[in-house]
Amino acid sequence: MKEIVVDIWGDFACFSRPESKVERLTYPVPTPSAVRGVLSAIYSKPNEFYWQITQVEVLTKPSYVTFKRNEVKEKIPEQPKEAVQVDLTGGGNKGRTQRQTVALKNVRYRVHAKICKRPEFPGTEEQLYNQALRRIRTGQCFFQPSLGLREFTAYFEEGTEPVQPIDLNLDLGLMLYDVFDLHEYAVTKKTKPYVTLFRAQLKNGIMQIPDFDSPDVLRPEV
Repeated sequence: MKEIVVDIWGDFACFSRPESKVERLTYPVPTPSAVRGVLSAIYSKPNEFYWQITQVEVLTKPSYVTFKRNEVKEKIPEQPKEAVQVDLTGGGNKGRTQRQTVALKNVRYRVHAKICKRPEFPGTEEQLYNQALRRIRTGQCFFQPSLGLREFTAYFEEGTEPVQPIDLNLDLGLMLYDVFDLHEYAVTKKTKPYVTLFRAQLKNGIMQIPDFDSPDVLRPEV
């Protein structure tokens, strides 16, 4: 299967480690789920295919920045009138908190991905690839992609120019692969998180990512 190559960059990025539940502590490179989120913002048809990330190249040296962010701890009430009433009575800050964030700044990556067509889709892979490339080349997206956090805007273009990744080797340990079962595209009330992990290594600025069905991907016991 051929691959699509996309350059992704932004001013800030935060790919939160799952073990840091309160404070936001970023991985030095994007997780497969974060990259899949960017590509899905550009082109996504869950009932026809899913994105399989195969490789991430780091084009700029990781540089960190630390700051505090105001975050919401609770969901907004279903009734809009209740939400307005809470704010007017001075209780609007009860559901808010300040959290420390360790993020990346001035990031740029080159990602390689392939389209995995679902068996029930009657069309061809060529159709899906052509549609994806057309949207990437024209800068189209369903919504603005982000780098880990919604306010960290991601920019993208097709990776056509030869670029050398940085010379960096890191053992990243266990990294979050995804929080969904990529084979289950229908989201219902009974859908539960499906956390998968893999042992990530950065060699010469390149992180290879195994296929979702690979035995190298650690998945929950059923």
